[in-house]
Amino acid sequence: MDTKWKSRLLFAGWLLLFVIGLSSVVAAVHDGRTYFKRDYFHTMEFDDHLSQFISYLNTYELGNMSKEEAKKAITVTPEEIEEHRYRYGSLPEQIANIKNQYETDIQEANAADNKEAAQILIKERDKKIADITKNFQDEEYVRQKVRVEKEQAIDDYYQSLEEERSNFEDYQAFFKYYFKDTSTGKVYTNVNMAGSSVKEIFNQKNMLFIQKYEAANALRAGEQTIGYGESGEGILLKARGGKFEGRIGAVSRPTAASPLYNDYKMFRQNQKVFIIYVASGFILLLISLYIGKRFFIFPIGLIEKIQPLYNRVPLDVSVAAALVTWLLTIVSLQWSNVLIYYEYTYTLIQNVISHLLASLCLTFLSLLQGKLLVERWKAGEGIREEWRQSVIAKLGRLLTNAFLVRSIGIQFFLLLAVFFFTGFGVPIAVSHLDLLAIYGVLFLLISLPALILLFRGMAYLNLIIQHTGRLAAGHLEADLPVRGRSVFAKMAEHINVLKKDVKASQREQAKSERLKTELITNVSHDLRTPLTSIISYTELLKNETISAEERIAYTEIIDRKSKRLKGLIDDLFEASKMASGNAELVKEKVDLVQLLQQALGEYDEAIGESSLQFRVTNPDEPVFAMVDGQKIWRVFDNLIGNILKYSLENTRVYISIKTMNDQAIITFKNVTKYELGDNVDEMFERFKRGDRSRHTEGSGLGLAIAKSIIDLHEGTLDIEVDGDLFKVTVALHVSS
Repeated sequence: MDTKWKSRLLFAGWLLLFVIGLSSVVAAVHDGRTYFKRDYFHTMEFDDHLSQFISYLNTYELGNMSKEEAKKAITVTPEEIEEHRYRYGSLPEQIANIKNQYETDIQEANAADNKEAAQILIKERDKKIADITKNFQDEEYVRQKVRVEKEQAIDDYYQSLEEERSNFEDYQAFFKYYFKDTSTGKVYTNVNMAGSSVKEIFNQKNMLFIQKYEAANALRAGEQTIGYGESGEGILLKARGGKFEGRIGAVSRPTAASPLYNDYKMFRQNQKVFIIYVASGFILLLISLYIGKRFFIFPIGLIEKIQPLYNRVPLDVSVAAALVTWLLTIVSLQWSNVLIYYEYTYTLIQNVISHLLASLCLTFLSLLQGKLLVERWKAGEGIREEWRQSVIAKLGRLLTNAFLVRSIGIQFFLLLAVFFFTGFGVPIAVSHLDLLAIYGVLFLLISLPALILLFRGMAYLNLIIQHTGRLAAGHLEADLPVRGRSVFAKMAEHINVLKKDVKASQREQAKSERLKTELITNVSHDLRTPLTSIISYTELLKNETISAEERIAYTEIIDRKSKRLKGLIDDLFEASKMASGNAELVKEKVDLVQLLQQALGEYDEAIGESSLQFRVTNPDEPVFAMVDGQKIWRVFDNLIGNILKYSLENTRVYISIKTMNDQAIITFKNVTKYELGDNVDEMFERFKRGDRSRHTEGSGLGLAIAKSIIDLHEGTLDIEVDGDLFKVTVALHVSS
């Protein structure tokens, strides 16, 4: 036999044992409170029957009052008289109601020229009016009418008692009683004593059950209340007796057919079947659990085949399906009624097979879903991710997003409610024409304005969608109109802002392209110039006819141009490193005043040879800052070098340091020899020079490097140009 078939047969046999065992547990839980009782007489069902019998006994025997006695005991109170008078309102209201009842019929009779019918109706109407009027005039007249109502209610009550007497007689076939009125000594019994004592009749041999009623446990005849009248007033029938002592027993051999005795015998039979079934089921359950623990009972390959498909189902749907299946399984496992309540073998077998098949299928689905859920939990992405993909979570996000802008959500909900009730009101208004006018007014006041509001919103939204589509296609048209303070108006306003940002971005992109072109041009020019000189003079050195003096001069030029080329390349790498943020800072406490003096000292000879007049203003005390001293020195060096290269001859240069609001402010001011133009920001671009003819020795990287260094120190470097006045301001945080 194939291994898969063996696995399937093993699983089927195990499932059968497990289902039978599990059904016994369900039966024990469901029906155990009934069949685990000592006998039938300790069940709730028997207690109910006994209580009903005692109620009948009190009504028909112990507390019985004859119909004549009940009628003699009738009393009519002033309150009952008043209630009867005003049962249908005051006298004018009742007369008006009677007239309204007959008015239409009398008019129709007169219209048909049926005078006789009209007179009969008038006479009947007047008789009722006279009767109502007399109610308010004669108290005795009303008292008699109330008495008649009560007598009729008593007649109906005693008639119903006679109709139910057969139930009391059925109970007497099984229940025997003996009671004595402790006050009068009168005996009430359905047993033929024939000289026997109570103990001889009511003993364990003759009775299956005996209940004694003595002293505090004695029976007391209760009172009966009979309802009468349209408002349901009650007639209280007081019991004639008082306290009764005696016994109630259940006979072991009823003399007549007794349904209650049949229930007793059926219970004993069912109890035996139930105990055998539960005990054997528990044994089978233990065996199935032992087998399931030692062997993997699911058919080979089943879980592996279904698991990938099952994992695609949302977690909450899987759990809900599993819970429903488990609940149906528990319901299907309630077999005890099948085994107990069917007497015919064919019906029993038929129902057992149908219930067994249903339980097998549902139990298999329950076990399968439980196994799949466990495997999913072990191998899944985690409960949070699973829950995020669940249907409930998606619905929650959908509702959250629907009310993300609360005003839109509320407006949509209100409009939906208006249109729903508008449609709901159409059939009501059509079927009740008297409500049509009210519906029309409400439609004009509520539904029509809501409809206009909806169409206005749709039109505005369509305009926004069309505009954004053209904007996405690159057509920067005029701004959208901003109408009111709605969400759509805010959307239009935001789109206008985005459009302005797009225009600014396009301008920046054009500027970037232009600067890129200039950068490539400037780099090519600045690198090609010294390189060309080096190549030219190298070719000249190859000529053997040149003199030694010329050779030395050419070599010095090549050396100078090589150093310039190296400086340009070093500056370019430095600028790139600074711009990318890869430069490392070695911060320490540095005196900025001393650092500036050192930078100026490097240029003492150049300053002396120039025609510029330097005016340096320093504070009397040191100005300390946590900076990378080498790189800040590079900033000062670049700025002083630019001053010497680009300042107009015979002008003054002003350099100062001061502290302000925990910052050190270093200012460099000079008059330029070249016209700078208005676009100051481009001065920070790489290879950008004030000398556009590029005849000076500068690399065009000085300000770009200086700006990057100051940015790394979280400071600022600003440029101001006023005509030919060029001003650079550096701000750095000072240390405490």
